[in-house]
Order: sequence, then structure tokens, then C-alpha cells
Amino acid sequence: MRLPLIEPADLSDEQKPLYEDMKAGISSNFNAFEAVREDGALMGPWNPWLQSPAIGSAIWDLTKAMSMNATLPDNVRQIAILVTGAHFNAAYEIYAHVAVAEKEGMTEERLSTLVAGVKPTGLEGEEEIAYDVAYALLNGGGILPRPTYNMAVKAFGQQGASELIYLVGLYCLVSVTLNGFNVPVPEKE
Repeated sequence: MRLPLIEPADLSDEQKPLYEDMKAGISSNFNAFEAVREDGALMGPWNPWLQSPAIGSAIWDLTKAMSMNATLPDNVRQIAILVTGAHFNAAYEIYAHVAVAEKEGMTEERLSTLVAGVKPTGLEGEEEIAYDVAYALLNGGGILPRPTYNMAVKAFGQQGASELIYLVGLYCLVSVTLNGFNVPVPEKE
């Protein structure tokens, strides 16, 4: 870990409102995994964002918008997020979103395949489209192919297809943050 966790007592005046907002968001939307240490320090991508409050606040606002206003089905979201995390081998992202997907009933076999960077068998309809969009954006080296884009618009509508593209972009940023600052997965006792 390249940035030490900040205990709440050590927060600057600029960090305090961001900390309170992130802690509230974590407790309501990111509670399937460990994101807050016992002493109140934020873990995962929240710690680096808290270290740079001006930039971190903007990223947090985007994260909230993408999480709290989501219209895509959560299984679709989790597939896209896990494809992105696997692409970057972002350990904390994989840890966190495996926990979310498990909580929502995704099978261990599907999770194992997704985090290995392989397309699972048995994806249907919207799930397959989510996988294909995320995979093409991350591995295609260019413009999302027209047939893939058209399938996303047909399945999710224009707003949903846009949300899927933004979601992959957001989790690219999250993954790069986690990897750049070598953010570890919380250790189990």
C-alpha cells in the first residue's frame, strides 16, 4: 500500500466533508465487502480519493451518480465491472465485486470464469451483451464495433447503453487507482 490509511482524527478540514459523504455512501451502497477499517479509516479506492480531496470529490460524485442512479440490472452491472477488474487484475475491485455478485446469487463457477478473464458459458441476453461491450471496450483497441453497440442499444435503450459504457470507463479509473496505489485486499483473520 503506497498511501497510508487516514484515521478520522487525522482528517484535514478539506477532507472531513468528503470523508463523511463517502462513509455514508459506503454504508448504503457498498456494504457487501470490507471498506471501512475498525477505526473508521476508509479502504479501497476511497482512501486515495480522500488523499486528494479536490480530485477525489469529483471521482466520488461520478461514482455516486453511476451507483445511485443505475438503471441497468445489477447482474449486468456486476458482469461489466468484473470483466473490467479482471482486465486490470485489480485485486481490491475483484474482491469487492465478487462479494457483491455472490450476495446477489451469482454462481461460483461464473465468478471464477469472469475473474479469470474468460467469457462464461451460459450467459444469456443482457448478460452476454454486457460481457461483449465491456470486453470489446477493454480489448478491442478502438471504437466499439457497431454490431456490439447496436445490440446494447436494442437491449438497454440509448440511456442504458450509455450507462454501460460509462460504467466500464468508471471501473477502468477505479482499477487504475487501485493498482497505481497498490491498494490491498483486506486480510481475513
